[in-house]
Amino acid sequence: MNREVVYDGKLVAKYIPGESWGKDLSFYSADQDFIQVGTWRYDSGKYLQPHVHKVCERQIQYTQEVIFVKNGSIEAELYTDEGTIIEKIPMKAGDCLILLAGGHGYKITEDDTQVLEIKNGPYHGPEKDRRRF
Repeated sequence: MNREVVYDGKLVAKYIPGESWGKDLSFYSADQDFIQVGTWRYDSGKYLQPHVHKVCERQIQYTQEVIFVKNGSIEAELYTDEGTIIEKIPMKAGDCLILLAGGHGYKITEDDTQVLEIKNGPYHGPEKDRRRF
């Protein structure tokens, strides 16, 4: 069910359909990815111990992004860095896409579509942080 999109030997994205969430804690990111994505699936009564994340310096070369479709549907378009289309992925409520490399665009395919977008920061503004094509 989960699917990796690879182009020219490079992992571009990971698609996680909503119905494929595993039991317990499942991470879909590799340790070296700039963004870490996992899902939880527990029964009532499970206790997750409180914790704090330590200061840990990281070096980020580029932005990686995650989108989660809460309601409605979209078509995610994946591109090479040069703007050549790689693949189009239809997504529905509950689906998640981890964007690791290349470019992307989205077509909204249903009214009242709601999408949660998460990406690493800091954000340096549109002129410095991205290039449209």
